[in-house]
Amino acid sequence: MKLLNDLFSTDYGLMSIIGIGFMLCMAAFFLRMFLVKMNEPPAPNPAIKSPKHPQQG
Repeated sequence: MKLLNDLFSTDYGLMSIIGIGFMLCMAAFFLRMFLVKMNEPPAPNPAIKSPKHPQQG
């Protein structure tokens, strides 16, 4: 009971809860972002130009 009291009533306990919550939200965000990005088709690279036919002559 003392642990829960310290966790929810002290400044370091509340910062711990906020830090843990923030990290869990980041993990969920990155997991969702990476799963969506993995299923997208690759975008064409604009720096690579299509090969031109060599001029003969």
